[in-house]
Amino acid sequence: MAKNERTNVMRVLDQKKIEYTSHAYEADPTLMGEDIAGILNEDPEKVFKTLVTRGKSGAYYVFAVPVKAELDLKKAAKASGEKSIEMIKQKELLPLTGYVHGGCSPIGMKKQFKTFIHETASTYDHIFVSAGKVGFQIELSPKDLIEVAGCTEADVV
Repeated sequence: MAKNERTNVMRVLDQKKIEYTSHAYEADPTLMGEDIAGILNEDPEKVFKTLVTRGKSGAYYVFAVPVKAELDLKKAAKASGEKSIEMIKQKELLPLTGYVHGGCSPIGMKKQFKTFIHETASTYDHIFVSAGKVGFQIELSPKDLIEVAGCTEADVV
């Protein structure tokens, strides 16, 4: 793994002149979000996972929530204005977003979907999200993430 490897997420942030710090770690498919927080030596509440869902209308929505938390589908549906919402199947992720499971980021998807971030994100100076590839995380201000990914803050856990 090259330390200076650039991901699409990093290219988007560079293009928009948004400050971030990239973190690389040994890619391991058995690692869970809390494991990654431990590798980063960070509070799991500051490390966010990216989840992709489909509403009853057929529209897709993206949710960024702390790795220890579970997306509350009823709250997610309410936030998105849908009657109900469900997680997409893993096999749908790559063709839809351009990202693989474990490397999905709210930044730089093939298509921009309505994106929500859990409301606790803005209580921190910096948070972590996937850099768009397994084994890479980016650290940036929640304000910058909200701006670049077009996030709406909501209570979704």
